[in-house]
Amino acid sequence: MEIEGGLDGYPSVVVHAAQPGGRRVHIKGEDAGLARSLADVVEFLRRAGLDDAPLDDPDVVEWRGGGSGIWPARIDDPDDL
Repeated sequence: MEIEGGLDGYPSVVVHAAQPGGRRVHIKGEDAGLARSLADVVEFLRRAGLDDAPLDDPDVVEWRGGGSGIWPARIDDPDDL
């Protein structure tokens, strides 16, 4: 599957900076949900038909507030407190 960039030269996928609970994800301008991990981002992409999206390609995915390894502590995980 060929992955095209977003509208007007912007990436198709934007993963916003961490906030309490996770990172908000937008795919092609639509809110895909709040990701709590990289696995959630991959699942959102799968649901949008972008299974093969290269997560490290800045023309496809824009990581705001840090790369794919930056995730907020989960409040329900005592090891993260």
